[in-house]
Amino acid sequence: MPTIVHFDLPADDPGRARQFYGDLFGWKFMETGFPDFSLVETRALDGSPGVGGGLGKRGVPEQRIMNYIGVASIDEYVERVISLGGTVTLKKTAVPGFGYLANCMDTEGNAFGLWQEDPAAR
Repeated sequence: MPTIVHFDLPADDPGRARQFYGDLFGWKFMETGFPDFSLVETRALDGSPGVGGGLGKRGVPEQRIMNYIGVASIDEYVERVISLGGTVTLKKTAVPGFGYLANCMDTEGNAFGLWQEDPAAR
């Protein structure tokens, strides 16, 4: 069953946001080589690995947290989103070395992303 596999957290000041979430939840941040963007490592309450994420510079004022749902085929799920009355706001896009993403809107105006891992990136 598809589930949340990644979140993106936009920030006006990524350094300030890393400090806030690190102090608040103990999240760890790994630099990626991209300016103002870090990967986020979380842990479940039992200490097992939690959902990973990214924290980066907010691109536009209306940008909010985006949850990505892991699917086997973005192409298939984009078709399903449209057939169920949702919209695609960013078509399938390659994330080199990781996989593919597409951003969507549900019938209630909620944004979410689809994520397809690239098996060769493992």
